[in-house]
Amino acid sequence: MSRAFPRKLYRDDAVVLRCQKLGEADRIVTLFTRRHGRVRAVGKGVRRTTSRFGARLEPFGHVDVQLAEGRSLHVVSQVEGISLYGKRIGADYPRYTAASAIAEAAERFTPEEQEPSLRLYLLTLGALRALGEPDERPAPLILDSYLLRAMTLTGWAPALTECAVCGRPADSFGDSRPAVSVPSGGLVCPTCRPPGAAAPRSETLRLLVALADGDWPTAIASEPAARSQGSGLVAALLQWHLERGLRSLPLVDRG
Repeated sequence: MSRAFPRKLYRDDAVVLRCQKLGEADRIVTLFTRRHGRVRAVGKGVRRTTSRFGARLEPFGHVDVQLAEGRSLHVVSQVEGISLYGKRIGADYPRYTAASAIAEAAERFTPEEQEPSLRLYLLTLGALRALGEPDERPAPLILDSYLLRAMTLTGWAPALTECAVCGRPADSFGDSRPAVSVPSGGLVCPTCRPPGAAAPRSETLRLLVALADGDWPTAIASEPAARSQGSGLVAALLQWHLERGLRSLPLVDRG
């Protein structure tokens, strides 16, 4: 007769990225944890009105969770809310759509489950916190900044201040209008510029550099045309590296 061994328990801080219904009362929760990377776990009975912690397992929340290890899915045994941003984000459509794109991107940037990625976790938490708390920064700028920084952390940093091909500094391009080649990885000099490269406004490139560096005064002062063009370039760079775009990105309300 086989004996059931107790499951190993562990505790971690986590951001709730996604929830899926399971059966009549359960929910599969995708968590991005501080020390254990991305994990999927079952919250048993959390959809019942009598659940002790169902409201704490909603997308975009920052939680302290205890998990029991399983073969494919872990099991949530305890959860405490640290900062539950879901309700506040959900009440503002532009912030909700930006948060949805951030959560999807975080999942795509962590293809291997249980592989720690502390810097990306902290970046994701910071972006959701900015969307969930009073903040003067527009939601689309928070999203684009997150995507640029996440690409950098995962080894896909777009070249924004030098030629992606030869490394020539952008300030040495002279009077030539700068160009961006998505397949080349970003900015390209006149010599390396391939056919079909985009020619964005100089204001757009300044905005992208500001978003990548966290220069928020410059980013907030940007014009709508630069923001629109910059968002298009960020989406194109992201799609090239991920090989397919984010489903939630076209739904983002950019005002």
